[in-house]
Amino acid sequence: MSSDLFGRAEGLSAPSRRRFVQGLAAGGAVAALGLWPRSSWAVKAEGVPNVLSGTDFDLTIGETPMNFTGATRPAITVNGSIPAPLLRWREGTTVTLRVRNALPPGSIHGDQTSIHWHGILLPADMDGVPGLSFNGINRGETYQYRFNVVQGGTYWYHSHSGFQEQAGLYGPLVIEPLEPEPFAYDRDYVVMLSDWTDLDPARLFERLKKRSDYDNYYKRTVGDFLDDVRTQGLRATLADRGMWGRMRMTPTDLSDVNGNTYTYLMNGMTSLGNWTGLFRSGEKVRLRFINGSAMTYFDVRIPGLKMTVVAADGQYVHPVTVDEFRIAVAETFDVIVEPAGQDAFTIFAQDAGRTGYVSGTLAVREGLRAPVPAVDPRPILTMADMGHGGMDHGGGHAAMDHAAHGAAAQPDPHAGHAAHRGQGQGMQTHPASEAGNPLVDMQAMTAQPRLSDPGVGLRDNGRRVLTYADLRSTFRDPDGREPGRTVELHLTGHMERFAWSFDGVKFADAEPLRLNYGERMRIVLVNDTMMSHPIHLHGLWSDLEDESGNFMVRKHTIDMPPGTKRSYRVRADALGRWAYHCHLLYHMEAGMFREVRVEE
Repeated sequence: MSSDLFGRAEGLSAPSRRRFVQGLAAGGAVAALGLWPRSSWAVKAEGVPNVLSGTDFDLTIGETPMNFTGATRPAITVNGSIPAPLLRWREGTTVTLRVRNALPPGSIHGDQTSIHWHGILLPADMDGVPGLSFNGINRGETYQYRFNVVQGGTYWYHSHSGFQEQAGLYGPLVIEPLEPEPFAYDRDYVVMLSDWTDLDPARLFERLKKRSDYDNYYKRTVGDFLDDVRTQGLRATLADRGMWGRMRMTPTDLSDVNGNTYTYLMNGMTSLGNWTGLFRSGEKVRLRFINGSAMTYFDVRIPGLKMTVVAADGQYVHPVTVDEFRIAVAETFDVIVEPAGQDAFTIFAQDAGRTGYVSGTLAVREGLRAPVPAVDPRPILTMADMGHGGMDHGGGHAAMDHAAHGAAAQPDPHAGHAAHRGQGQGMQTHPASEAGNPLVDMQAMTAQPRLSDPGVGLRDNGRRVLTYADLRSTFRDPDGREPGRTVELHLTGHMERFAWSFDGVKFADAEPLRLNYGERMRIVLVNDTMMSHPIHLHGLWSDLEDESGNFMVRKHTIDMPPGTKRSYRVRADALGRWAYHCHLLYHMEAGMFREVRVEE
């Protein structure tokens, strides 16, 4: 690895070189995830060596050399593989998982480790977040997780220690439900998407703190300025450049880390490895998509096939048929496809910034490939995308205040604790903690839910794209009560300093958010930043509401695009200390993390 903090891994010194070597290695881990007979829950599926089924599990966390790019690097693995083994549980059972820390002395990934069972309802001391209700697992020690399985669906698990998740400690989790599922299928595959870097993740974090725009190669040029003058006029072009200049930001800054640093993986394999799921013509195939990335949003499609979404974050939704969907970090979507008419179809997942992709194949036999589409043109952010001026894409006026980079105009000291009065009505108030705050560089002034907006880069692309407005749970509000109180939290940050927080207060300085056991309450999130944030509340469901405050869909991770305001209901039915954070790993580590306490 180069000694220069801002250098790339050896041999990866330029974007063209990076794209050339990306995927030269098919993948350095056991990667065949997927096919199993639906009736053989307790039987190890033929040809799938890293599927573990039943109620009793032994998982060993260690370091394993991996090669995804032509360079061998130390990864952190579970039982020697990336992803970690696919765990199959059954609703209504009690599972016991003995997790052993076998990290070697002097590991760059630290001495301690952990596993968090993402989206799983369990006691707080089983949740796996060091420093809350659990001390972590020290080198040489074994921690026994034991809890009742009270849900079904598609989930995943990952480390909650340092940057181990980025280094490979993540795996898929499938729970067979007690009741018959409301849809039929013949084959069942996990498709786990992730991002890999040859850099030490801690050094990547240091680089982000020093140069947050390091991966943004695609900046506007004089030629772009002249093109805009021709199409939009000199005055409009100067006004646009002036606004971006005052914000010290760029409309091409779509992701903090992208394909210029990352190699994207599908079930632990690069595109060259060509992960393949087999089918017979006319069969219905269930694909369980899991975004186990550290920082990457993926836009997923299968050219030539419609996808019918039947579950989101492990919970059934009314089926909706689409051509494409965006999957935020930590989300899961189950889809049904019916391949026919050709022998192979490409599963194509491009990053939201359009800097790279990973692909796999559905085929009638091994060794086949279908054409891989070109990556879509890279989108340019507009002021409307950031909730600044004009009409936003959800149909409402939106604005952001960047004038003093955090000097809020007339902040409301009671913001966040007033009654819910509908979303996006009138000027947005802000907590006093944002005023004059050096960790806050922008504020949304009239944020909107934008639930029907597919997102930047996906609008009017000729394909039917899934939106949150399409997602409707197959069940009514599971609680039924109106929330007794509302808490509003703002997602805040400073792009240049790579500082992220809630309400402008980083985790180290924040008081816990306290919930009363048994209460039904509403959380309203306002994204004051120009980045998307997938927000995950541990231990409790997040019941997303529509624009009128009606229950819409149950999730464990709520995506928050820039300039949006979205609300969801929470039933505080699990005592203990819980993590609440942005699931972009480096945003969480930089301060966008809160403790939630559910107390008697």
